Parts: sequence; structure tokens; C-alpha cells
Amino acid sequence: MIAIIDYDAGNLKSVEKALVSLGEQVVVSRDRDTILEADKVILPGVGAFGDAMEKLHAYGLVPVIHDVVEKGTPFLGICLGLQLLFSRSAESPGVKGLGILKGEILRIPDKEGLKIPHIGWNSLELQNHGRLFEGLEGTPYVYFVHSYYLRAEEPEIVRAVTDYSVSIHASVEKGNVFACQFHPEKSSQVGLKILENFSKLS
Repeated sequence: MIAIIDYDAGNLKSVEKALVSLGEQVVVSRDRDTILEADKVILPGVGAFGDAMEKLHAYGLVPVIHDVVEKGTPFLGICLGLQLLFSRSAESPGVKGLGILKGEILRIPDKEGLKIPHIGWNSLELQNHGRLFEGLEGTPYVYFVHSYYLRAEEPEIVRAVTDYSVSIHASVEKGNVFACQFHPEKSSQVGLKILENFSKLS
């Protein structure tokens, strides 16, 4: 069973729908026991870093997420869910993130001809043999919606990069923790393959 963490951050239904289409058993929950008993856990999300952390604290989900990670359960952060795994974001100065991974979340720099937020399809440059990308070759296209991006502190955890005004760390993997800045659930067959790869992790 895959648990999707419900903290009022939107975008949960499309992730659930994509996983169900792959034949997975899915539960959307903020119940501690339900989340901890799941085989895999996903933290999706759209919105602001500060608001999201406030909701995670309000629902008592911060210690639950840390327990899931420490237990070794495969954990996937999507979009805002990736950003929350880090300790801070330029979007919400002074707000402490989950601090599970090392790095910083910065605003995409303005550049002539590019709109922010970055909304649309971009190609990925795969590196470091990411388990989420098994079976994908070349430079797969995926769908992004974001104004802030990750600069990971540990280059070895970066599994995919893309370029939009700046080099963006688009996917990371460390132990049982996986994260994508893009939306696999909105990325057609490539995205479904990524979610399928996650669902098959042991």
C-alpha cells in the first residue's frame, strides 16, 4: 500500500489517480499509524513553503515523516514535497523545513524571455543512475510548475538536472528518500514510468 500524506496542500488527487491507474492500492491520510504502516509514502504538494510547513506542524506530521524516513520506508517528495525535505527556502525566510536532506531552495533568477513561475515541459539530463529513472533513456521530458528550485549540497544525491535560467537539481535520491521537482503524475508515460519504478522499490 502507498500512503499519500494529506496536509491540505493540493494536487493529491492527481497523484492518487496516477497510482491507481498503475494498479496500486493507495490511501490518502494524515493518520500516523496508517502512514507508518504503508509500504511506501508520498509527500506531494503545491503552494508556499511556509504555509506547507505550518500545516505539517498543525497536523502533527513532521515527526511522522521523520519516523517514516528513519524506518527505511521508500519516501517520495513531489514538487513542494521535494523543497520541504530541505532545511530552508528563500520563499519563506526564517521557516525551518524538514531538514532531511542538505541544500537550499532558491528563487529562479529572472532572465529575459523566460517566465516565472516556470510552467511547462523541460528535458531532464539524467545522472548518477537514479532508481526512479530505470528504463528511461536519453533526455526524457517532464512537466514543471515552480518559482523556486533546489541547489543540493551533496552533488552525489542529484539524479536529474534541467536548465531554466539556471541549472536546476530536478531529482534527488539518498537512501530511501527520493524527490522530484517536476510532477510525474502530470508527465504522461515518462511520469507513469517514474511512479511505477517508485512503487516497485523494496
